[in-house]
Amino acid sequence: MARVFLGLGSNTQKHKHLCAGLDALAQTFGPLDISPVYESLSVGFDGRNFYNLVVGIHTSLDVAALSKALKAIEDANGRLRDGPKFAPRTLDIDILTYDDLVGVYAGVELPRDEVWLNAFVLRPLSELAPDDILPGRSETYAALWQAYSNPSQKLWPVSFIWCGRELSPVAS
Repeated sequence: MARVFLGLGSNTQKHKHLCAGLDALAQTFGPLDISPVYESLSVGFDGRNFYNLVVGIHTSLDVAALSKALKAIEDANGRLRDGPKFAPRTLDIDILTYDDLVGVYAGVELPRDEVWLNAFVLRPLSELAPDDILPGRSETYAALWQAYSNPSQKLWPVSFIWCGRELSPVAS
């Protein structure tokens, strides 16, 4: 079974679509490891704020089959694929890492560069798996977050409840 980290985000009916995404992931992959949820400004376009989190799963699917399954979950939540790359999203699910793979597999770049470029991915990942090492690098996620410096990317924890579980106790 491969250990995979996924980045989830939404800026359209955020709670509804993230809960539906988590429900579908749990139904498909079983127990989920879930980070706190963060709100952040849109990156790459002017739009409503996003909610973002990172989810860890185990799967026997290869990268291609996993990507297809995740796109089906996005599509079931009204994801539009014919618009601009940087646009509002009902639900966005990205494969961040897949075991220790480094490179392009089935059109998916691993690890995804958003891991070290965007606070809305790196911070929740550093809290979910602080001692794990980013594939292809020597630093842990906690060390990468500690060294992160991009003051234009502001984010803050938000209260978020899924299946009666508080995912984000609001504390800085």
